[in-house]
Amino acid sequence: MPDNQLQLENVDACVFDAYGTLFDFNSAAIAARDELGEDWQRLSDLWRLKQLQYTWLRGLGQQHADFWQVTGDALDFALATLKIERPGLRERLMNLYLELKTYPEVPTMLQELKARGFKLAILSNGSPSMLDAVIKNSGLEGVFDGVFSVEEVGVYKPHPSVYALAAKGLSLDPSQICFLSSNGWDAFSAKAFGFQTLWCNRFGQPPERIPATPDGEILDLSVLPPMLK
Repeated sequence: MPDNQLQLENVDACVFDAYGTLFDFNSAAIAARDELGEDWQRLSDLWRLKQLQYTWLRGLGQQHADFWQVTGDALDFALATLKIERPGLRERLMNLYLELKTYPEVPTMLQELKARGFKLAILSNGSPSMLDAVIKNSGLEGVFDGVFSVEEVGVYKPHPSVYALAAKGLSLDPSQICFLSSNGWDAFSAKAFGFQTLWCNRFGQPPERIPATPDGEILDLSVLPPMLK
């Protein structure tokens, strides 16, 4: 159950997953509803599912490719599965993925944390060019003290080397970092690495059955600033 009364102590930095946590991955398909019609949600759900599956499969098979290729491969699978064939639609959706919208509470939440002196960073599967584009298009340039991509280590989350990027890049012990993700598997794995962790359970998911449990569960990021001492 969400616990908005939880207080986290000795936090010097907040590190955020990007897709699904700060940026709404559904917004690409929503923006193409004029072409997708009622299929937009099914397309978005399957696209996201295969995108994550391909990161795990590539990691296990030691066949790394950057997130742009993985995202395109997942989209191709989703379009083929749903039998959606429209000229130019794939290119349009891929370009829209570089323009994902933030969730409504994100800009104000980030501004409040920055004003209070917390270091802010992104730790994402996204490639550097993808992250640069979505940050710029959402007007968040200059907000983050670090933007860490798995491309630095050549393997996707939840490999521990990915989480280590944030601790090393911010020159902090993992215990000084509050990590936030809307993906349960990501939040649980980040806690196992040693971060203080909040699971932003936007989608009403059940808890994962994997080692470690996040310190708390929240419904969105608006409640984060009061939780940090």
